[in-house]
Amino acid sequence: MNAPELNHRSYAMPAEFSECFDLQRAAYLTNPYPDYASRRADLENLARLLKENKDALVAAINQDYGNRSSFETLFAEFFVVLQEIKDNLKHMKKWMKPQRRHIDVLLYPGSEVAVIPQPLGVIGVIVPWNFPLNLSFAPLAAIFAAGNRAMLKMSENSVHLARLLIEITPKYFPPEKLQFFEDGGGRGPAFSSLPFDHLFFTGSGQTGRAVMANAARNLTPVTLELGGKSPAVVAPDFPLATAADRIIWVKAFNAGQICTNVDYVYLPEGSEEAFTTEAKRLVAERYPDINHPDYTSIIDERSYCRLEATLNDALDKGARVVNLFESVHSAQPDRALRKFPLTLVFNVTDDMEIMQREIFGPLLPVKTYQRPQEVVDYVNAHDRPLAFYPFTNDAVLLDFYLKRIMSGGVSVNTALLHVAQHDIPFGGVGASGMGHYHGYEGFATFSKMRPVFYQGRFSAIKLMMLPPYDKRANKLIALMIKLFG
Repeated sequence: MNAPELNHRSYAMPAEFSECFDLQRAAYLTNPYPDYASRRADLENLARLLKENKDALVAAINQDYGNRSSFETLFAEFFVVLQEIKDNLKHMKKWMKPQRRHIDVLLYPGSEVAVIPQPLGVIGVIVPWNFPLNLSFAPLAAIFAAGNRAMLKMSENSVHLARLLIEITPKYFPPEKLQFFEDGGGRGPAFSSLPFDHLFFTGSGQTGRAVMANAARNLTPVTLELGGKSPAVVAPDFPLATAADRIIWVKAFNAGQICTNVDYVYLPEGSEEAFTTEAKRLVAERYPDINHPDYTSIIDERSYCRLEATLNDALDKGARVVNLFESVHSAQPDRALRKFPLTLVFNVTDDMEIMQREIFGPLLPVKTYQRPQEVVDYVNAHDRPLAFYPFTNDAVLLDFYLKRIMSGGVSVNTALLHVAQHDIPFGGVGASGMGHYHGYEGFATFSKMRPVFYQGRFSAIKLMMLPPYDKRANKLIALMIKLFG
């Protein structure tokens, strides 16, 4: 049977892409192993770029969104990234050291084996619009710690930020080390067709498949950070008010436009009204007005219309909807400012669009259950999610969920916060992505963990491995299989 033929599409390659790639590849070949001091300087310059241009960067992101909560930008885009850079600075020297490994007994005495982390070369990063600084500078921390060079293409929805980064980056890095690019409308396929040494993509599953197909033409390895429908489940033993507090905070953060957000929640049957009452109270307490600057806008008109159509589809198919802003001023959607209210959606079914794709907005489907196995069966009947959020103080029940539901990552009794931990890897599984970054795993992702064997003065090969193989050699191999096999 013949292998299926790949659909090799050709894309017009912008000159600035190819020129920068050639420049960075030549620089890598000239200096393929930057020392610790130069890597440290790169990380420090990365932090300096963020700190010295903080106000301008916050303003640019706000301009791209129409309105983006400044606090949320500072927390998720600056604080978290600066901590990631700091963590890399703290551990990088240790990570760079060759790793001594156990050598096979036959090859003693005097021989050694090691794994040497070495830079891959030129790394491509395709950056989404929802957390454009976090999802460019957090990978960059690992890329630079591993000694690489980087080209980053920003989203078409991050025009103002992209232009600012293009303007200020040369003050901190030469183009042969780091360069940002605008999307420019449809230039993504050309970017992902460059023969990078590694390609890092964050975005939708649909686009991720196209990116991977383009990268495959060059056999470029990829890290895909995708999304999916990440569930939360609240157990009967867990305080409902606490669960509502933590889930509503996450669902309102960035107006729900987070790949690891709670995409739907399972509540114990009969607790729907209590959860709704608490959710309404929390929204009224935190957002006196839907147009409050701390409640972020939907990124663009297309996304706003998609959310509107998704909600209308659910209503047409029998869903019950609760606008959590209904008790505050200006509770209705504001199309001009692209403010969409945080909304609970009950009686959802799988034929509704809201349960068929990642929501990426402030709509929260609510399902109910009687037995934990119902939750397990439903989640496992769908694509593996990027995150899973069990709320329970019952250790046995928690173990049941963790061992039966596979996801990219987990936060227990809260949501989202595992993403901000620097000493554990972040990444998806199955349809929610492949590969990891953050901490040591990020360093390893952007390194060639190169195995090296050092032959000692004496070679055991001569004892038995050279033909013609006599009886002694055959007896010896039989003995070795018996003893060591």
